[in-house]
Amino acid sequence: MSNLIATSKLTAIVGTGVSGLSAARFLQRKQEKFVLLDTREAPPSREQIVREFPDVHCEFGTWDTDLLTGAEEIIVSPGIALSCDELKPARDAGVPLVGDIEVFVRHARAPIVAITGSNGKSTVTTLVGEMAKAAGKKVAVGGNLGTPALDLLDDAIELYVLELSSFQLESVSKLGAQVACILNISPDHMDRYSGMPAYHAAKQRIYYGARHVVVNREDPLTRPPLADDVAMSTFGGSADFKNIGTFTRGGELQLSMDLIPLLPVSELKIKGKHNIANAQAAVAIARAADLPMEAVLQTLREFPGLPHRCQWVAERHGVDYIDDSKGTNVGATLAAIEGMAPESGRLVVLLGGVAKDRDFSSLVPALQANARAIVLYGQDAQVLAESLQAFSFIERAQNLQQAVDKASRLAEPGDAILLSPACASFDEFENYIERGRTFARYAEEVANV
Repeated sequence: MSNLIATSKLTAIVGTGVSGLSAARFLQRKQEKFVLLDTREAPPSREQIVREFPDVHCEFGTWDTDLLTGAEEIIVSPGIALSCDELKPARDAGVPLVGDIEVFVRHARAPIVAITGSNGKSTVTTLVGEMAKAAGKKVAVGGNLGTPALDLLDDAIELYVLELSSFQLESVSKLGAQVACILNISPDHMDRYSGMPAYHAAKQRIYYGARHVVVNREDPLTRPPLADDVAMSTFGGSADFKNIGTFTRGGELQLSMDLIPLLPVSELKIKGKHNIANAQAAVAIARAADLPMEAVLQTLREFPGLPHRCQWVAERHGVDYIDDSKGTNVGATLAAIEGMAPESGRLVVLLGGVAKDRDFSSLVPALQANARAIVLYGQDAQVLAESLQAFSFIERAQNLQQAVDKASRLAEPGDAILLSPACASFDEFENYIERGRTFARYAEEVANV
């Protein structure tokens, strides 16, 4: 241990999840000395660590404080708050605490498009990446979505498109993105933050050093305090001069830029009101990144959307089954309810799991306007029931399978059954992906009866 501490340049990586291991691979490629630390005595990645980094010193559970205070820098994984007690000795000793995005920025040689938001960021990030590919650019897409940022580094890349979470942004000092966008802000991760102001402040860090910012006209919280020399574009709602919006021409809703129609909304492959906003945001970001409009519109016509984000999975007796398992907070579920209500029927909404938000009452007006019934299931069904008691038709189920069965009996032809749980999945499933796949299987079983 003393030899490690005496090393002139040692980096400590705290957290051995996806981001932590990408940081380890990065340092290993650069032949820099590092140690791996995790608060868990048996982290899930332990076997992978032994396989990939057999000669790296690791400490799981409790740590030698001297390793932290003697490090030149500590790379902290996004899932670990910089304010946690385990990092106090390092903070007191003045050791720099950074995240993988800060390290990425130091070494990226291509422009960065950075996207965050409480909802829709994965769809918009992927959409902008596809637009760049259609334009013939060598693009790398990842960050909080898919491939970790440090695994994307490649001098041949012409453009990086990154989805960034509030957790990742907490440790960013100056991102310096060519284009930075906050899509929207609604309460999320309130178990991590002291309140909305702290969450909002973390999101706003995406604008640090940006050359062009893209904001949502309908969400004032997305607007940054700007210097005069920073360009700004906006999107959202009705058309606006020099910005992206929609207006009706010839009885058809048009996606527009600078009051010029681009394409009918009916030609978008992604459906739902919230996806109109996502398409608007992607166009605004793509234009700010100087992508050709021909490639942008081609992608909008072809992009089918992402799995588990208001994805159609089955139909039976005129009832559609919609998988929005990624709807893990109130804001996402509200967008799904308002965006996916069928024209000829109503929704039966499945809500449940592990409640991150403790108050779901803001869903009531949208449910009253669009839902025939709701089915509550899972660990925190009672929390949901207490918040949603103003809604008149509530059913209860033990688990997701029972919820799908009940919903199929409640729905009428023309309706849609929407899984948009507003909760995390960890009571019954490993993650939202497993939850969505399981819902699709149950839906197909019901559809085949």
